[in-house]
This record gives sequence, structure tokens and C-alpha cells, in this order.
Amino acid sequence: MIKCLSRLLSILILAASTASAQDNPNIVLVFMDNFGWGEPGFNGGGIIRGAATPRLDQLADEGLRLTNFNVEVQCTPSRSAIMTGRYAVRSGNGTVPLGEGVYGLVQWEVTMAEMLSEQGYATGMFGKWHLGRTEGRFPTDQGFDEWYGVPNSTDEAVYSSLPDFVDSGLSESFVMDGKKGSAPQKVRPYRLDYRPLIDRDLTDRAIAFMKRQAEAKKPFFVYLPYTATHFPTMPHPDFVGKSGNGPWGDLLMQIDSYTGELLDTIDDLGIAENTIFIFTADNGPEALSAGETSLTVETAVHGSAGPWRSSLFTGYEGALRVPFAVRWPGKIEAGRVSDEIVHAMDLFPTVAEIAGGKVPDDRVIDGINMSEFLLGQQEESGREGFVIYMGNAIFGVKWRNWKLHFKEQTGWNGVLREYTMPRAYNLMNDPQELDNVLFPHTWLPKAALPQLEEHVASLKKHPPIPAGAPDPYKPPN
Repeated sequence: MIKCLSRLLSILILAASTASAQDNPNIVLVFMDNFGWGEPGFNGGGIIRGAATPRLDQLADEGLRLTNFNVEVQCTPSRSAIMTGRYAVRSGNGTVPLGEGVYGLVQWEVTMAEMLSEQGYATGMFGKWHLGRTEGRFPTDQGFDEWYGVPNSTDEAVYSSLPDFVDSGLSESFVMDGKKGSAPQKVRPYRLDYRPLIDRDLTDRAIAFMKRQAEAKKPFFVYLPYTATHFPTMPHPDFVGKSGNGPWGDLLMQIDSYTGELLDTIDDLGIAENTIFIFTADNGPEALSAGETSLTVETAVHGSAGPWRSSLFTGYEGALRVPFAVRWPGKIEAGRVSDEIVHAMDLFPTVAEIAGGKVPDDRVIDGINMSEFLLGQQEESGREGFVIYMGNAIFGVKWRNWKLHFKEQTGWNGVLREYTMPRAYNLMNDPQELDNVLFPHTWLPKAALPQLEEHVASLKKHPPIPAGAPDPYKPPN
């Protein structure tokens, strides 16, 4: 009798621990590369961009769509902000690295993957990292149990094939495969032959990871930073010619299809109601045209920011605003749309709150916990604005439906203008940010600039980590 009771008690304890683990929602974060606000159908794109996006539109219909979700305006800064909940300038990653030196996140930084790992999550990353390419700076050094992808960016797949690069003596980029606790291994060179294929492999690996964790009944975090739609635009052979509207339409079909596969996997595993699925991007579209490159491959490099002005590497809305849809059946109201301001760095504290994770209290966290807003418990996001960086330079501030620009850059390689008096734009009346209305709205700096003053003061109190700082790093205070 005692033996039977003991066995029953053991079973109950095991069941309770399993239920507790399953109470933590799975999190899937799809992070597109240079994917403009106006690309998906749910933002008015889709078919007018070359291909309908029924699965992306379904995702938005089944969850919450944010029309005012903002990021940093370059790849590396955006990835730093979303992983740490901090302005990228704080981590020393305010700009995309151009040289061959050390860059990326120091070990002192706490990533979303590390936070979730401490909560018992299995963490897998499949795709582009761009936050370090040297020993100690890979995803598996920053909280991910496994990683398959590229350490840097897709432009490296292009120049590795150019004769002048081959003669330069520099090392080409590799696709890498790694597990926590060991150095990632080089799988194959990242060249144009693999460019159209990599996102298929990333999708397959993400699906396999989800299936393994679901079978083990372990909560999981999948970070899926795709290489699409970064230059060069080369869809998978399965999609070439499928849209009838050229490579861009084909690639849009591919993105939609892969997203559908991920959603179908979650549904088929019976874990949809316990899985938060986020679809967004790192910054706005590129601004090259085929005439600006001497490549012989079909590149079709372009993009749509919808009604917003310009592209990545600017302070305009076209760089800052990106598509955002999140689904969590039974928790997040289906079909809801909000134009409240949210920033990528808000995801860290929001996910931490939902998953029961810990937000570091020994550093400045710029993100705001948006859990009550996402769950529909309040209408306002709690964020009225943010500081706009282009690289390490402050270009302006966004406040409600207004913008103040101290500097403007017309495009990724365009003309830089600096102003003695800031230019002011009303984004509701002027989404293209062309009509400076500082006069008569000279009240605007008084309302918009306190957030900048507070931010600058915090940088003096907590100096940013220098770019390329070596490990081990400890803050000066």
C-alpha cells in the first residue's frame, strides 16, 4: 500500500512539473531581413507587390497587427536591440560592421535566448546572426542551444564570387552549425549557389526543432532570422517563375509559403494555443536598383515601405516601420489592429513577463513591458516615442504622430543634411515627411525632447560599451 502511494505521488509530481513546463508558452520569432512595411498583403501589399500573401494575411487575421512597430535602421543595431531590450548604441552595436575586427555582443550582455534558457526553454536559432563572428561571439555563446546559419550578412554570398575578392586574400563567409558548449563548425562556403537554398534549410531545421521539443514537452524559443529579402533577390528553385511577376513576386510567395509551413506545424502539433508566433523584420527595404550593380545575376533589388518615406539607413518612417503580426490563440484577440507605438526593444521585457523570465536590473533596459497591451488588457502601449539613431548618431526623435529631425539622409548612400533648427513633421498629415511644420508648432520640441534629454543623461551615467570591446567586459560603474 505504501509502495503504491509512493508511486502515485511520484507520478503526480512528474505530471505537475510537466504541466508547469508546458504553462510557459512557446515563442517563435520570425525576423525578415530588409523587408519593408508595404510588402505583405495585410499592410496593403501582397498581390500589388507581385504575389498574394494568404498565409501572412491569415496570421494577421488570427492575431494582432501593429501598424506602428519600429526598429533600428540597420541590420546589426536592430538585432542587438531585439535581443537585449536596449538601444544598440549601449551595446556597442550601433552600426553595421564594415571591417574585419571583433564586433558584436560582449558576454556581459543578456540576450532574450539567455533569459528564456534560464526559464527552462530549449532555444534554437536558424539564420542570420550579425552580432559577432569570432570566438565567444556566436549565438551558441549567447544563450542558444543550437544554431545553423550565417554569422554576418548575405552580401557576402555575392562578393565571395568576385575575382577581386578572390585575389584579396580575405577569408570568405561560411554557413555554420553549432551547439552550446562547443565551437560552431563551418558547413559550407556561403556563395551564390547556396543563396537561393538557405531559407529552405532554415525552415526545415526550425520545424524539426519544434517537433523535437513538442515531443519532449519542453517549452521552446525559435528565433528565425531569414536571409530574405536581403540583396541579392534569388528565390528557391521551387518558386522561380511561380508568381509570373519576376523574382520579387516569387520570393514573396516563398516567404508566405514558409510562414504557412511554420504555422501548420504548430497547429498539427496541437500547440497553437500555447505558442506565441511573431512575424516582423529588422528594418525597411533596400534602395538599390538593378542599374546600380554590375552583377550579372538577376537581383531585382527593391522593396516597398508602403506610404512611408525612403529605405534603410535613414531616419525616415520607411526605415523605422516594419510589418508586425503576432498570434496567440485564446490570449491575443484575433483581428485586432493598433497604431500604438511599439519598438523592437520592447519585446525583451514583454517576453520576459509572459514567460516568467528575469529582466536584468544591473543595467539600463530601454524596452517597455507591453504584455498587458498585447493581451488587450489596455488600449495604449505605454510608449509615446523613442530616440532615432542612424548608426551612432542621433538623427531625431519620434513622439506620438510627430517627428523631429536634426539630421536627414536621403537614402542609404544619399546626401546627409544637418539642421540648425530641427525639422518637424506630422506623420498623419505627411507620411512622406516633406512638409516642415516647425512653425507654428514650436511647442513640439517642448513635448518631444524630454525623452531625448533623459536618454542622453542615462548615457552619461551608464557609458555605452565601446564598439569591439573584448571579453571579459565589466561596466565602469
